[in-house]
Amino acid sequence: MKLCTLLLLTLFSLVSPAIRAQDDLLSLLGDEETTNYATASFKTNRVINLHSLENTAAGVFDFKISHRFGTLNQGAYDIFGLDQATIRLGGDFGITNRLMVGYGRSTYEKTYDGYVKYKFLRQSTGKRNMPITAALMASAAVQTLKWQNPDRDNYFSSRLYYTFQLMLGRKFSDAFTLQLSPTLVHRNLVATKAEKNDVLALGIAGRIKLSKRIALNAEYIYVLPDQLAPQFTNALSIGFDIETGGHVFQLHFTNATGMMERAFIAENTGDWTDGGIHFGFNISRVFTVFKPRIE
Repeated sequence: MKLCTLLLLTLFSLVSPAIRAQDDLLSLLGDEETTNYATASFKTNRVINLHSLENTAAGVFDFKISHRFGTLNQGAYDIFGLDQATIRLGGDFGITNRLMVGYGRSTYEKTYDGYVKYKFLRQSTGKRNMPITAALMASAAVQTLKWQNPDRDNYFSSRLYYTFQLMLGRKFSDAFTLQLSPTLVHRNLVATKAEKNDVLALGIAGRIKLSKRIALNAEYIYVLPDQLAPQFTNALSIGFDIETGGHVFQLHFTNATGMMERAFIAENTGDWTDGGIHFGFNISRVFTVFKPRIE
């Protein structure tokens, strides 16, 4: 009995230092500071018309249906715009969590557009403290309407348009996000000498979370003076995001008809003051194409 007791005491004296060393190591690992990145600043990669701070996740395909009815001031004869429609069908794909690409086709002037977007800063706290999220977006679009005058010299380059946009924003809390979007729209061909080929604008967007699944979004695009013809206006949009699991429904009112940057920044004609407002929606449905490898 004494021998067994002696053996147990000897074994405990050998094992206890190893246990203490393991506990110390785990304690150090537990106390190591990590980086916490802000997520869900917006529900999708669009606010309403503007690109948002968010990207489609790596390996995920996001199919979007964007729809704008006619303007409310068309009256009861056209059911306040419900008889008309402008549609964009598009798809976005996350190559990585920072890099995504997208493509779409709009009924507005039968336009095809494609873009690439890269998030080069991510808001974070902890080991790496970054107060904002920042991303760059570049897009190209081509309108494919038949030439109005086929007998003159028409050039394919006249159909092309480009957009370059910087997105800067911060998720101040779970309930509030604010974003600024300085933008350059280039049009190879403009209708009159009163318009500039290069149009500079500043987009301002925000999100207020109302409940677990509903948020209020708003955006306004201010175009700097003396760049557009007098009939063009700044785009203002207000709407709600409703999350239903795999879908996100965005219901909104906007004075913008088109859903690519050239249309709602440089060629917008709607006016809120006279009822030139479209009711519209975006529907987003995501599909996982592949699961990214965890390093």
